[in-house]
Amino acid sequence: MRDAVDARTVHLDVIADEVRPELARASRLTESLRLCDSSYHTELDWWTGHFENSDGIPRSSLVSAAESDRVDVGRTFPVSAHDERPAGFGQDQSTVLVMSTDKDTSDDALRCGEALSAVLLECTLAGMVTCTLSHLTELQSSRHLIGTLTGRAATPQLLIRVGQATVLGEVPPMTPRRPLRDVLTFHPNTFG
Repeated sequence: MRDAVDARTVHLDVIADEVRPELARASRLTESLRLCDSSYHTELDWWTGHFENSDGIPRSSLVSAAESDRVDVGRTFPVSAHDERPAGFGQDQSTVLVMSTDKDTSDDALRCGEALSAVLLECTLAGMVTCTLSHLTELQSSRHLIGTLTGRAATPQLLIRVGQATVLGEVPPMTPRRPLRDVLTFHPNTFG
């Protein structure tokens, strides 16, 4: 995956297992700082089932509270009322990657987004599942803590959980996708 990232503009680090509890603490810190942020929670609710047929995450794809508790590093989404899926999942065994840049400019965010695309494609090609985490870098306090965990004097831009999916039982439905015509347009003079 490191070959997919231009190391001159974006750093890709693996969070070591021995510091993962500190990363989990940063995740909990971020959630506690957002506890009274009503606009944040309204947006989460909106993305998790408000427009079941067109946008967002269908309620049927949300995990149960017990399943959510098994993930130590992740955004806390609303949970579903459905029963826990079949036992056997255990604690989250993902590897967490951190993407950082030397500065925190718009160009750095763009380069990080380009690198993210490359890493996600590489993971998909390798049969891995991913979960991009940006909530840990939205607040300065948790962003600083993540920077100390990487050991770099760089600005963490986002994290990615990477691992193998364990599918037991029924696979939840895919989230809906917008039609291509809604997200991609060609203008006659674009290609000269």
